[in-house]
Amino acid sequence: MGYKVAVAGATGNVGRELLNILDERNFPADDVIALASSRSAGREVYCGDKATKVQDIANFDFKGVDIVLSSPGAKVSAQYSPVAAKAGAVVIDNTSHFRMDPDVPLIVPEVNPEAIKNYSKKNIIANPNCSTIQMVVALKPIHDAAGIRRVVVSTYQSVSGSGKAAMDELFNQTKGIYMNQSPVPNIYPKQIAFNAIPQIDDFLDNGMTKEEMKMVEETRKILDPKIEVCASCVRVPVFLSHAEMINIEMERDLSPDQARTIWREFEGITVIDLDNEDLEYITPKEVQGEDDVYISRIRKDPTVKHGLNFWCVADNLRKGAALNAVQIAELLIKEI
Repeated sequence: MGYKVAVAGATGNVGRELLNILDERNFPADDVIALASSRSAGREVYCGDKATKVQDIANFDFKGVDIVLSSPGAKVSAQYSPVAAKAGAVVIDNTSHFRMDPDVPLIVPEVNPEAIKNYSKKNIIANPNCSTIQMVVALKPIHDAAGIRRVVVSTYQSVSGSGKAAMDELFNQTKGIYMNQSPVPNIYPKQIAFNAIPQIDDFLDNGMTKEEMKMVEETRKILDPKIEVCASCVRVPVFLSHAEMINIEMERDLSPDQARTIWREFEGITVIDLDNEDLEYITPKEVQGEDDVYISRIRKDPTVKHGLNFWCVADNLRKGAALNAVQIAELLIKEI
């Protein structure tokens, strides 16, 4: 049986990647529909080598659509995802709007696939935040083996997480600096070229940013509500892929060698560490276009009981967004 699939936000970074991955993974879709705002209506996008004209989401009738892969921004999704769900489609939403709704499952297929059974409450499934996804994939097998009590994570997040305009801003600022032009921040509060900005999203009353609180709350919802998370999120002048330095405190001791073995046996993780012959660690540049979460620099933390440190990188447009959404869709069609 083939499915009728709509991709909302099809002209954005994640939307284009969704179309690519549907084709790459041979998702059983008889019809793929591209949706975006009226500004993009009529443009062509590609699912594999098949061109599809973008339709205006505001005028689209979702009746007959089986699955909506939605990444048009939180405000747009808040408006149209319930419309699609009411029409009978199951919406897999990549925005932040539905993630903490208790009636909406928040899923990373390698971590909590059993949550898919709750999708019918609202016909909406939430795709987690990009920085959360790669972290919980790394945490899951360790939590199963040794019980994680506390996580301290510092992220180094690429500008693609803010969309195409942010990528253009980094490019234009970098080029301008070499031409003796003063960089003008627009998307970001400060210059991003040759800089690092310790703010992603708005500040909250507790001094944390929304991005940091997403990592706290989503980790608890996906993995375990008892895990304590301290997150610090930083935007860095990298076009693609997010990196995280993660410190974990466990209930039981686990050596770096034991952790390497556990990670190497877990689906969706690749370990590149000091025991590799050619590479000792991996960087964001090297994981662009890759599907796995990559782990390096695994080492003991001697300052806490049962502590480990490790470096974690992933392509934020693939596993951090589009790939995870398509994997949820693959999980869904086994359920329905």
